[in-house]
Order: sequence, then C-alpha cells, then structure tokens
Amino acid sequence: MDSSSHLPLFSILFVMLGLTVSQSTNITGAHSSTFTIVNNCNYTVWPAVVSGPESTQISPSGFILQPGESTSISVPPSWSGRISGRTHRGNDSSGNFSCLTGDCGTSILECSGRDATPPVTLAEFTLGPVGTLVYYDVSLVDGYNLPLMISPHNETGGNCNSTGCAADLNGDCPSELKVVNGSETVACKSACTAFGAPQYCCETTDTCKPTSYSRFFKSRGPTAYSYTQDDANSTFSCFAADYDITFCPSPSTRTNGSAAKRVENKKGCHKCNASGGTCGSDSNNQTICHCPSGFYSLPELEQCLGLAPLPGPVSAPTYSRRPGM
Repeated sequence: MDSSSHLPLFSILFVMLGLTVSQSTNITGAHSSTFTIVNNCNYTVWPAVVSGPESTQISPSGFILQPGESTSISVPPSWSGRISGRTHRGNDSSGNFSCLTGDCGTSILECSGRDATPPVTLAEFTLGPVGTLVYYDVSLVDGYNLPLMISPHNETGGNCNSTGCAADLNGDCPSELKVVNGSETVACKSACTAFGAPQYCCETTDTCKPTSYSRFFKSRGPTAYSYTQDDANSTFSCFAADYDITFCPSPSTRTNGSAAKRVENKKGCHKCNASGGTCGSDSNNQTICHCPSGFYSLPELEQCLGLAPLPGPVSAPTYSRRPGM
C-alpha cells in the first residue's frame, strides 16, 4: 500500500515554515494557528510532521519529545498535512535510526516528506486562507499505534469539538490485527493492511462499508475516522483556532499538565452513571463519560451503551484517503 496516497489533496499556497524543537519551545511568526504538540505518555515519542503534496515540507520534519515535553508550531494559512507519533525506537540492521511503529523509513530522525508506515494514528489538518475554516480529524484508517487527541481553543466559531482516540487500543486489538514485539502489542493494524481484501480496502464506493473491524475502532474512538468513507461523524472545523495535539491525553488534566476545571453537566452525568460509566471532564474542559472498557465517550455521547448520534457532516474539502478498514 502506498503510504503517500493518504495525504489530503488540496490546492494550497507554497509556504516555508521554520521549526526548532525543544522542551516547551514556541516558534512565532505570521500564522493562522498555533499547534502545540504534547507528549503526555510515560514513554518517549518521536513526532513526525508531513505536509501535503503541494506544500513545502516543514523542517525539521521529525523530532523527539520526552514524557511531559511539548513544542508549539506556528502554522501558516493554506497549509495542509498531518502529525503522527513514532514509538519504540531501535536501530535497523545497519545501526540507523528506526522505530517499531510509525517509522517513515528514512533511517534518520527527519522524515523529509516520507509518510509514516502503518499502522499509525494520524492527526490531519487543512487550513484555508486567513479568516476561513480549518478542517481537522484524527484518522484510524491506517490503523493505530498510540492514543491521540486534537483539542481546539481560542476558536471564534465552527464545529469546534475535541476529537480523537484517547483509548489504548493495543490491549484490546483483535489478535489477527496485532503488531507484537515479544509479548507486547505495540500497534493495531487496519483490516486492509492485515488482509488486503476488497471489502476492507474501500477500492470502490460500492464496497466501502463499515465492517466489524472498523466498528471496533469506532467504538473506541467515536469521533475518529474508522474507515475511508466515515466522513459524517469524523471531520470537524473551526474558525481562528489554535490546537493541542496530545499523545496519550489524560481526561483529568489539560495538555499543559495543569488541572482542568470541571464543567458540571448533571443531565449528562446522570446518563453516564446510569450506563455504568463514571462522569469526568476532558482536556478541553467538557463533560465526558469514563467507561469500564477502558475508553471514554466524548461530550456528544454521554454514555457507555452503544454509539449515540454524533454531529452531522460539515462541508469539508474532499480527502483522498488510502484504503482502510
């Protein structure tokens, strides 16, 4: 499967974005959005930033975040691309840099325009010109390697919800989809990657339907893309927002580590508790429901039983997605 085909295809301005990475780094300049990439995991993550095919690639395109570290990127208007996290660093047979999950195959820290190798969790963005909507989503179409959430703030309008998959899917991953390292499951493949069958790979719109495997991913990340045509519940948009992209998000803390102020939602909490969950709040200070299965529902769901209807589709640009589940 050609990893490059999963990038959104848009007509975008050529921009050059300088990026210097260090703990709590902030790069300033003329921009429409600030992306703060946060490692809330208890292990090291090597983020990768890959621009769309018509965009100038960001440099550096790969860097390291130790647990608790973050970096902020000033992202210009009319930029599209995605962010992912590489895990379990090792060395290849020649002693070069490589990671067990999300590796981009360059044998160095930089990805230099190369896509992450599935399975990998993706945060995808499309920015329009100044004053227009930013479209964003978290995709499990290429499988999953670590929890990831996008949380907008400083927004001025739009469908500005947090989205992603905060659950650790590796433990619950169906055995036929597991990627293992010794006795540890380190990633969860898409069914397309695992089997290559037409009913899983969305080769045509007629065959692109949800499957038992895509439903597994959807149940753990209700607002993330679970298969290629999962647009209605999985694309979000904001005006003039900044974004936190958090690996291993904690529902009880902000992405900067400070305590989150609880938003009381008595009706939602009652609904959550009645379904067997525990009421809480996410990193965007919205009421969520922690569920016994180890994942939590987003504010629109408020319960652990089934999947309630999510916000309807927005008028987003058309993504050209790699076949998924």
